[in-house]
Amino acid sequence: MDLGLKGKLALVTGSTAGIGFAIAQGLLAEGARVVINGRTPARVAAAIERLKASGDVFGVAADMATAEGAATVVDAVHSIGTLDVLVNNVGYFEVKPLAELEDADWDAMFQLNVMSAVRMSKAFLPGMLERNSGRIVFIASEQSVKPNPVMLHYAMSKAAMVSVARGLAESTKGTSVTVNSALVGATWSDGVDVFMDTMAKSAGVSVEQMTADYFKQEANNSLLQRFATPKEIADQIVFLCSANASAVNGAAQRVDGGIIRAML
Repeated sequence: MDLGLKGKLALVTGSTAGIGFAIAQGLLAEGARVVINGRTPARVAAAIERLKASGDVFGVAADMATAEGAATVVDAVHSIGTLDVLVNNVGYFEVKPLAELEDADWDAMFQLNVMSAVRMSKAFLPGMLERNSGRIVFIASEQSVKPNPVMLHYAMSKAAMVSVARGLAESTKGTSVTVNSALVGATWSDGVDVFMDTMAKSAGVSVEQMTADYFKQEANNSLLQRFATPKEIADQIVFLCSANASAVNGAAQRVDGGIIRAML
């Protein structure tokens, strides 16, 4: 199936590993030109090396938690061409109970997970509206609607992303521009791999046992009963970026393995 992405220029923030890297791979496979982003030149260069055989890939190193970093990315994209697709993916998660959270923890989470997306959208949405063409996707989480009490600052940031995405979608009324968010469930990304390994060693059990316990307890509602792969998530995001998703706008698309126990 041709998703209508050939020749389109896409930016995927936070894309040197994990879900972001898989999204970049998926977009390249559809013929898009892709700008990837990471915090360090070394990580960006390594990701480009892995992706370059798949198509036209560009890279920009910048800290998306700062206004200066965001401006660096915007300038880099403008130097390449007109942006057609924006995937606001960059972010991080952290397990920390409320009693241990300091103001700085909340602010750091908000700056990277939310303000990076706000800054990118502010930079690129007006041009998309002027051209009457474009796609923006926010990578949110099932935590947006079912916050874990030991991840409240993360859940807050992901709920904010869904809110911003829906609000921006309202400004696209009557155009061919769409803005959506994706409620992503537990995914075996690089960050989760490290986290689960650390937790397993701390508990004196294997990663396999730690994973099994997670789906018996915290993720008991999951219908998938396993971690999704980054590619499984990326496939849905690539669709939302495509011409074929023209009737999907203002949606919070669930890619959560059925962990949210609700019909809607």
